[in-house]
Amino acid sequence: MKWKLDRIISVATLAASLIAIFLVLKKPQPVAPAQSPAAAAANVQSLENKLEQLEQPKNPGETPAQVRFSSDEITAALAQAAAALPATIPASAAMSAGASSSSATPASPGLPTTVPSSPDAAIGEGEPQVKDYKVSFDGDVAHGQFVTQIGGKDVYVTLAGHLGSKDGYATFEPTEFKVGDLNVPVSLVSGALEKKLTEQRDRLKLPDDVGSIKVENGQLVATQK
Repeated sequence: MKWKLDRIISVATLAASLIAIFLVLKKPQPVAPAQSPAAAAANVQSLENKLEQLEQPKNPGETPAQVRFSSDEITAALAQAAAALPATIPASAAMSAGASSSSATPASPGLPTTVPSSPDAAIGEGEPQVKDYKVSFDGDVAHGQFVTQIGGKDVYVTLAGHLGSKDGYATFEPTEFKVGDLNVPVSLVSGALEKKLTEQRDRLKLPDDVGSIKVENGQLVATQK
């Protein structure tokens, strides 16, 4: 009887492992639809036009300008920044490039700086290839998704959380983390995420023209300093 029970446990453990591997390698539902080249170009131009509004000098006593960015604009800017980088790059370099693209003001903290760079620590050691960034906003929650490689296989990483700012730096509080289609408890990755954000604090610094950022009503809101 004991032998049968051990056998059942072994088979169940093997089955659970196979299911976990399948879920990790499975392509999840995309957080945002793919954009055509024409649409992406238009979204990048729109983002750059909005950034110019934040750069306009503010008169004394005047209310700071507030600009709203759509997730399509942010995703297009990330895609443009990634296309200018080598095929295989450290994740941290990709984040930095996202932060510097087109005055990469509010866009960068929301996506590359906080979202894609942090999961690297949770996934494993080294500097994996990172590509195919996508971003979406739902209410006050930011969703990010990108592709990295584990064991030579493309694996999708998805995370969600609250994006904000404090003392001139972008902040991110995760509420969801997925590898492939497998949900990972946030408590298991929060420590690594916090450590990674601390190590990359300089990349989270808001541009000089931006006083604060937040996600509100499905948009990234940047307020002039």
